[in-house]
Amino acid sequence: MKLSTWLKRNTYHHSAFAELEDLVAQKQKQGLSISLCIPTLNEEATIGKEIILFRSELMNRYPLLDEIAVIDSGSTDDTVSVARSFGADVYLAEDILPELDPKKGKGENLWKAIYQLKGDIIVYIDADIKNIHPRFAYGLIAPLVYRKEIQYVKAFYDRPLAFSQGIRPSGGGRVTEILIRPLFSLFFPELTGLIQPLSGEYAVRREVLEQIPFPIGYGVETSHIIDVYQKWGLTAFAQTDLDQRVHRNQDTRSLGKMAFGILQTFFSRLQALDIIHDKLELSHILRQFQAHDEEFETLELQILEEERPPMITVDEYRVKRGLPPNIDKTNKETKKK
Repeated sequence: MKLSTWLKRNTYHHSAFAELEDLVAQKQKQGLSISLCIPTLNEEATIGKEIILFRSELMNRYPLLDEIAVIDSGSTDDTVSVARSFGADVYLAEDILPELDPKKGKGENLWKAIYQLKGDIIVYIDADIKNIHPRFAYGLIAPLVYRKEIQYVKAFYDRPLAFSQGIRPSGGGRVTEILIRPLFSLFFPELTGLIQPLSGEYAVRREVLEQIPFPIGYGVETSHIIDVYQKWGLTAFAQTDLDQRVHRNQDTRSLGKMAFGILQTFFSRLQALDIIHDKLELSHILRQFQAHDEEFETLELQILEEERPPMITVDEYRVKRGLPPNIDKTNKETKKK
């Protein structure tokens, strides 16, 4: 499929799905269950508002969501108590699959949500959105409900696209525009049609999520895009314009850490796909600088983008889902004996 054709067919505006009664009817007709996952780390200022809005609008008024869950990384503020007080199911990431070595990172929370949550569709929404609105969920869920061939729906916002209300003259994410878009343009040109590949809001079918690995940190969204593209092709993706997202902006140094983690994931994918033929020994140390008067201090940060395997290969998940044992793993263990 040509990129221009895909853009026309698979790019939506959230207003196309504003008839929530019809969306709920279609969901129920197909017998789908839908879970909302909000990964958190110290988000007490915004998490309560998100939960109140989604419960009132998309559970009570329109029963689109069957489950609202917070997966927390170990917040030191009141995120957990606030989330519980407003009726969300709250889980600590370290308590999910406790037999595994604990790891810290947003990707870890997203991965463990596959085990913990029940939905046929899981929609992930960041916890720091100040202008939260039901469209952040239904705008992503709807393409999956209305089109069975769609597998993965990304959000985008604040882009100069023309719709009936005019042109919005705002830019995209900084890491997207200076890192991911150039890399995709070089190595995966078809993926440049994704307007916000690093957006934290997306909805995915369970059978897709359980088959792809998850970097535990900054590289999780990038790996998702590449892995889904390799397994299911560009036609599996759709994207929805959510107009605007107001959130806490990160400083340049934090964006550098993010870019460093993303690059590790990106190069590991290039090697796995044999696009880069030589084995690269990548450093996991990021060096940054900060000034003290006329002196410059070197900061050395270790950022290791570890990955969790596809959830479908985890024995505990297979037992919980009523699946037979992992044949590949059983065969390997038999050969060792």
